[in-house]
Amino acid sequence: MTMTKTGVSRRSLLKGAAATATFAAGSTIGAPMIWAQNIKDVTLRQFGTGVSNLNEVAQKVKEDLGFTLEMTALDSDSVTQRAATQPNSFDIADIEYWICKKVWPSGNLQPMDVSKIKNYDKIVGIFKSGKLTPGSVIAQGTAPHTVGFVDGPDGTTFADHETGWMTLIPTIYNADTLGIRPDLIGRPISSWTELLNPEFKGKASILDISSIGIMDAAMVCEAMGEISYGDKGNMTREEIDKTMAIFTEAKKAGQFRAFWKSFDESVNLMASGEVVIQSMWSPAITAVKTKGIPCVYQPLKEGYRSWGGGIGLSKNLSGLELEAAYEYINWYLSGWVGGFLMRQGYYSAVPETSKEFMTADEWGYWFEGKPAQEDIVNPQGQVMEKAGATRDGGSFEERMGHVACWNSVMDENQYMVRKWNEFIAA
Repeated sequence: MTMTKTGVSRRSLLKGAAATATFAAGSTIGAPMIWAQNIKDVTLRQFGTGVSNLNEVAQKVKEDLGFTLEMTALDSDSVTQRAATQPNSFDIADIEYWICKKVWPSGNLQPMDVSKIKNYDKIVGIFKSGKLTPGSVIAQGTAPHTVGFVDGPDGTTFADHETGWMTLIPTIYNADTLGIRPDLIGRPISSWTELLNPEFKGKASILDISSIGIMDAAMVCEAMGEISYGDKGNMTREEIDKTMAIFTEAKKAGQFRAFWKSFDESVNLMASGEVVIQSMWSPAITAVKTKGIPCVYQPLKEGYRSWGGGIGLSKNLSGLELEAAYEYINWYLSGWVGGFLMRQGYYSAVPETSKEFMTADEWGYWFEGKPAQEDIVNPQGQVMEKAGATRDGGSFEERMGHVACWNSVMDENQYMVRKWNEFIAA
């Protein structure tokens, strides 16, 4: 319960009952009363994808920390463009690790001092060494730890080990797979190959975000035995051509009902039954189940395609605003947000603090893969699973321990995007 106690004392300090000057992460301000009085005047501008830019988080920040968090949700491509070209338009960039590869060289983000991060030692190994357990195999693609560190406060290139300076402080991640309608399919599904099975002609879908869609396509092509990739996250032109040729052929044969870009589109396709197998994200599965419609995030024998996100700070952030940003990051990792995200099927970078904000039954279901003792509800309190259900894919270790590749930016990115767009237009 340490985190909860810490959270309460920090909140009381911020509300003006301050007695010490040490509560602010790396505080350089002598008088805590000044910090507490001025913090309510701070507004931090955050942008990112809709996955984690949630109104509930902004409301809770105001309640717990006293300052205002203005959030803007954009699609992945717009997030990348804004972080790389408009450093004055934001204070906090809530971005995915694969995007970091595109954004960091711009110099628009500042390295973060891990000595100011209270729970740094509790961050899961995926983000530090790349390994969930000492025996883990590091997956292909842009694994978060490969772009997670730079060599100092002015570091411009990625370091291959922990340095004390992070590009992003990790917050959210998951193991993604295919979503299916088991009631409409009526038989077991165990391989990525099923996405192109003619049995589902006109009832399959793949997401139309090139950097992610091509990874799902590669999982399918490799499972079919058609292509053996050197690194699915960094394909050669030949590998890109072969992958897109296989999917273009399937498209022309009528395999796909649609291509989706937004969360809502994927939910509607699945809930209506127009699609029975498709690329999907965890909260979309949750949303379909909440409607009372059977939907499974199907574990597949070839493993998962994974992604992770974190908080980056604008190079222009300084003074009180920078102090507030570090305070926000520490609050983010202290458990409330983690519990909220876990109820959507995501994972927190510091799972053990999330446990304090979940019931034992919720923790057992979402993290440990145990059967639910009672009905499981989503973050808004709506029932999404009945008592007795177990999580698709099982425990945290079972799911994150079977990641085959991470979302990536390839060396041949521009060529890949062109080929992907040709496929969508074919």
